[in-house]
Amino acid sequence: MAGLISSIICGIIAGFIACKLTNKEGKGCLVDLFLGIIGGVVGGWVFSLLGIGVSSIIGSIVCAVIGAVIVLWIFNKLF
Repeated sequence: MAGLISSIICGIIAGFIACKLTNKEGKGCLVDLFLGIIGGVVGGWVFSLLGIGVSSIIGSIVCAVIGAVIVLWIFNKLF
């Protein structure tokens, strides 16, 4: 249960940071959470392709932020 809660918190933080980096405004907590979670998956996939392992909470947030920026960029191009 603690792992799920920490993943959700990392997702919220990553989604919020990604929104600030790309549009300068957050989309709201739920959208930020969704982007952060999807970004975490995308970031983990990209990092694994590059052979980079993530083991700390800061590393997880950085990975999720990079993934969320990618997801947000694609989302903004499509809609």
